[in-house]
Amino acid sequence: MDDYTLPFWIYLGVLTFFVAGAMKKILASHLSAAPALVAWLGATVLVERLWAFCLPAVLLLALLVLAFCIYSAARTGPPPTTLSAHGKAVFITGCDTGFGNAAAKHLDALGFEVFATVLDLSGDGARDLQRTCSPRLTLLQVDITQPQQVQQALLDTKAKLGLKGLWGLVNNAGVCVNFGDAELSLMSNFRGCMEVNFFGTLSVTKSFLPLLRQAKGRIVTISSPAGDQPFPCLAAYGASKAALNLFTNTLRHELEPWGVHVSTVLPSAFKTGQSSNHAYWEQQHKQLLQSLSPALLEEYGEDYVAETKELFQSHASQANPDLSVVIDTITTALLSPQPQARYYAGPGVGLMYFIYTYCPFGLSNRFLQSLFMKKQVMPRALRKQSGFNLDLSLHNNNNNEEKLK
Repeated sequence: MDDYTLPFWIYLGVLTFFVAGAMKKILASHLSAAPALVAWLGATVLVERLWAFCLPAVLLLALLVLAFCIYSAARTGPPPTTLSAHGKAVFITGCDTGFGNAAAKHLDALGFEVFATVLDLSGDGARDLQRTCSPRLTLLQVDITQPQQVQQALLDTKAKLGLKGLWGLVNNAGVCVNFGDAELSLMSNFRGCMEVNFFGTLSVTKSFLPLLRQAKGRIVTISSPAGDQPFPCLAAYGASKAALNLFTNTLRHELEPWGVHVSTVLPSAFKTGQSSNHAYWEQQHKQLLQSLSPALLEEYGEDYVAETKELFQSHASQANPDLSVVIDTITTALLSPQPQARYYAGPGVGLMYFIYTYCPFGLSNRFLQSLFMKKQVMPRALRKQSGFNLDLSLHNNNNNEEKLK
C-alpha cells in the first residue's frame, strides 16, 4: 500500500469529484436525473476498476483528460435557446445603485418593459436611468419597508400593464447595516437588516404574486452566501439573508404548480452602494464606538474595533467593480426556458459552497475565516488573560527550578 500512496490520494480526489458531480447533477436537474446519474456513476465505477488494476497515476490522469476532451466536444454546438424579452414586463427593486441600476439598464436594452423602484426620484441613480433608458422604463419611488408605498407601486404597475401579467420580479433591494461582532452590533442593526432584506422583500413578493401567477412568470432574488455560511462579523446581515433564502426555497415548491419559477442569485464580492466610500466606513466606525458601553469597549478594545473597520474597508476595496456577471445571471434566470433554482455569480462562490458542503466543519470554518476576516488583534480582555496565564506559567517554572536546586 505504501508504494501507491500518491496514486491513492489522486484516486480519492478523482472519486470525490465524480461523486460530488453526480450529486450536483441530481440537485440541479429539473427533469429526470436518471441519465446523468447513470453516466456519472458509470464513470466512477470505471475509475474504481482502473485503480483496482493499479494503473500508474500518469496514465489515469491521461485517461481523465481524454474523457474531459470527449465530453467537451460532445457539448459543443449551438448555444441553448432563450426566450424573447419582447412584450415581457419586469419589476426591479433597489435601482438607485449597484445591481438594480445596472440590471434595469440591461433589461431595458434587451426590450423588457422595466418597472424600476428607487428611494429618491431626484437622485443620481434615477436621473441616470431616465437619461440612458428607453421610454418603456417606468421609475417608481418605493421604500419596500413601507407597505403603503409597495401597494401604490402595485397599483401603478397594474395600470400600466392593463390585462397583461408580470413576467419577472427581481428582488434586489437590500442593506448591510451591521458592523463588527454580533455582541457589538446594536439590536437596531439586526432589525434594520430584517426589515429591508426579509420583511421588505416578503411584502413586495406577496403583493406582486397575483400578477406573476397570471403570467406564469419568474421570481429572481438577489441573496448572499452570508445567508448560508457563517461569515464573521456579518451576523445581522447573514441572519436576514438566511431567512430570505428559506422563504425563497419554500416559495419555489409552493409556486411550482402555478408555473412560476423561483431562482436565487448568490453573488461573490462586488463593489456596490457605499462599499468603496472611505467616509462611509469612518462614519460606521465612529457610530459603533459611540454606541458601545464603556465596559464592553474595555473588554474588546479600540484597536480591535479599528482593525475590524480596516478589514471591512480593505475587503470592499478589493471587490470586483464589474457587475456584468451578476447582470448576465439575472438575465439568464429571467429568459432561460428552464431556470436553475440557484445561480453562483462570480469567481470562487462555487468553490466556497463545495468546501462548505463536502469538507469537514473544522476545515470549512477555517477556510471561511481566512477568506473574509483575517483578524490578527485579539479582544483586549483575552490578551490580558493570555498575558496573565503566561506570567503564571513563568512563575510556576521558576518555583519548580528553585525546588530542584
